[in-house]
Amino acid sequence: MKAPADAALAGHHALAAPAPQGLVLSARRAEPGPERSEEAGGADSMNSVLGKVRPILEAFTSDDAALSLAELVRRSGAAKATVHRLAQELVTWGLLEREGCDYRLGLRLFELGQRVHRQRILREAVQPYMEDLLLITRETIHFAIHDSLDVVYLDKIFPHRGLNAESRVAGRLPLYCTGTGKAILAFSPPSLFVDVVRGGLKPITRHTVVSPGRLRAQLDRIREEGIILESEEIRLGYASLAVPVFAGGTTLVGALSITAPTYRMDATGYATALRTAALGIGRSLA
Repeated sequence: MKAPADAALAGHHALAAPAPQGLVLSARRAEPGPERSEEAGGADSMNSVLGKVRPILEAFTSDDAALSLAELVRRSGAAKATVHRLAQELVTWGLLEREGCDYRLGLRLFELGQRVHRQRILREAVQPYMEDLLLITRETIHFAIHDSLDVVYLDKIFPHRGLNAESRVAGRLPLYCTGTGKAILAFSPPSLFVDVVRGGLKPITRHTVVSPGRLRAQLDRIREEGIILESEEIRLGYASLAVPVFAGGTTLVGALSITAPTYRMDATGYATALRTAALGIGRSLA
């Protein structure tokens, strides 16, 4: 998809950032992997060691400092003896740590996460522009990318008075009800819209758009204007102004947003700065 034309902003320049090398980005949608391995002769992937380790690690949510063995068993659905044995091995590898009788995610996982090249390079490219927006608006700034039917927040910065809830770095929220998600969805292949609707448009607040027709109309308007103001669809009392970000002006890489309380959101005043930052990120990724 092509980025919306915005000739009026062509003369604006955000803080320059060096172009990262070797970065290949695309708007391709993540496809689910095969449920069965041919090499395993059709054996269920959950019977493999990795198949059993994954639900143990994924049992932890962003709100969990530590989990008991019993809770890991309940959430993973595996046998207690299996969970106990694998948890001990994960502790040895540094992927889990002991906290008394409980378990918590290990520092080794954080170290590995920082090695993800594509996200690390992209985050380094967007940070100067996000900092510019923070200085201009003194509101919460997000940069999000697309994964499956969600947005994943690659970075978030906020002032003392900013939004420090709902979203978090590496956190997920649905595409259909977030400003960044709508901006991404508008410039993604039509098949993604179909998948989102099939997945269900569930109300998060009383203002969440759950009608496919209304959502499609929103996306049409975003494609026309290149910007979206989402109001109270994900959290009451808050609004988000978001734009898509295109590397080199053509390849969709994510979305940038300003989030503020509805009474403080100055969409007209923030729009130019937000568009300029998105253009600057796009140029740095070209």
